[in-house]
Amino acid sequence: MTNEPLRIGVLGAARIAELSIVGPARAGGHRLVAVAARDRGRAESFAAAHGVERVADSYADLIADPEIDVVYNPLANSLHGPWNLAALRAGKHVLTEKPSASNAEEAIEVHEAVTKAGTVFMEGFHYLFHPVTRRLHELLDSGELGELRHVEAMVAMPAPPDSDVRWSLPLAGGALMDLGCYSLHALRMLAPWAGGAPRLVAARGGEKAGAAGVDEWLYADLEFPSGITGTANCHMAYDKWQMSCRVVGTRGEATAMNFVQPHLDDRVVVRTAAGERTEELGRRSSYTFQLEAFAAHLRDGAPLALDADDALTTMRLIDDCYRAAGFPVRPRTVLPAAG
Repeated sequence: MTNEPLRIGVLGAARIAELSIVGPARAGGHRLVAVAARDRGRAESFAAAHGVERVADSYADLIADPEIDVVYNPLANSLHGPWNLAALRAGKHVLTEKPSASNAEEAIEVHEAVTKAGTVFMEGFHYLFHPVTRRLHELLDSGELGELRHVEAMVAMPAPPDSDVRWSLPLAGGALMDLGCYSLHALRMLAPWAGGAPRLVAARGGEKAGAAGVDEWLYADLEFPSGITGTANCHMAYDKWQMSCRVVGTRGEATAMNFVQPHLDDRVVVRTAAGERTEELGRRSSYTFQLEAFAAHLRDGAPLALDADDALTTMRLIDDCYRAAGFPVRPRTVLPAAG
């Protein structure tokens, strides 16, 4: 057991990294050892702005750095799988943004690489570590809502520009990859109260104009072994931001108003025969809770809810949704051979 700080390397200079890794690392006293980006100037600016110790010449150089224990991967979806594999083969622990790969076939390879490396791999479903989501689960445990009967999750946002990488099929884009994976995962995490893991019943979606094969929205219907129903919906050209999760029981219901971004809205609204109340669970970043859990596992062997098994299961469900809705599964990207 040690309280030594994690030594983290960051792939890319994405804006999300300020929220997802820079702030949490500072809060936990961890070291941001290095950052690498395709444009060295961007990496240098990122390092200067966020206190990263040095800039690596390439992603490969960062992964090879012996002073780095943990590789954080927030690259475009298409580069999650290849660089997760590279980092695992280099013997690093990996914290990757979701989804962990472009498709299930690639996720199987990542799973195999984790087993061979013997290191820790976690897909960044940060929402799961926040008190907002924990409260939904506590309400089901307590019996206040009765027996679970239905769940619905909606993760939607206004449309990004047409040039955004999230609209690119070769870069493994699409609403389900970027947003809907949260909805699917939130439903999967209700298995303990629903008799087991859900199965996909049906899915439908709409294609982004001018982007063949890319889903602008996708709605999926699922069913649990106990007969509980669920909908996992996503929309990447919606008229507003909505990231809600609603669980309905025989005695009442509870809605997390923004389970994906609880630092913006930490409310859980509970409705039962006794009336309605709003609980506020705190706006500390879910990413900070996530990194704390990751560090506790590495340091002390504390339980970790997310692993390569979980990532593979989610990716298989994503592929199933795409096929059922008439979309192709996302293509994988193969890195050029070194040398």
